[in-house]
Amino acid sequence: MIKKSILIIIFVFGLANYSLSAGTSDNSSNKTKSNYEKAVALIKSAKKYDKKGKSDKAEKRYKKAFKLLLVSNKKKPNNPDTLNYLGFTSRKLGDFEKGENYYLEGLAIEPNHVGINEYLGELYVATNRIKLAKERLNILVNCNCEEYKELKEIIEGTKKSKY
Repeated sequence: MIKKSILIIIFVFGLANYSLSAGTSDNSSNKTKSNYEKAVALIKSAKKYDKKGKSDKAEKRYKKAFKLLLVSNKKKPNNPDTLNYLGFTSRKLGDFEKGENYYLEGLAIEPNHVGINEYLGELYVATNRIKLAKERLNILVNCNCEEYKELKEIIEGTKKSKY
């Protein structure tokens, strides 16, 4: 009888422990992505559509990403990464003035931000301000990064940029 009672107690505690551990899973797939993370995923997807020439699908994703980034920027203002992508999506949607303003706002916070300097340089090339694009390239010259190489190719005309 005592053995049976002990087995029942062990079983009940084991079951309770199993239930508790199942409810406290630290699985990252259960975590909700931030607006910024959702926007970055949309931008990556849009870039792939751009490369395939599917500009309508890319534009839809850039628009969604821009809206999410606005919300993110409102909640956590002055984040250079968010401002970088606000500039990028604005530029991709054809609003160069707004894009430039976001880039400059980000550079005011972090002057050596690699992504902003590259993308602002691309914007300057797209708006025929090559001297300013070369200034951005000069900031990236010692970074030993892909952004330097890409901007250099765009300035030299060896790589095309949609804008």
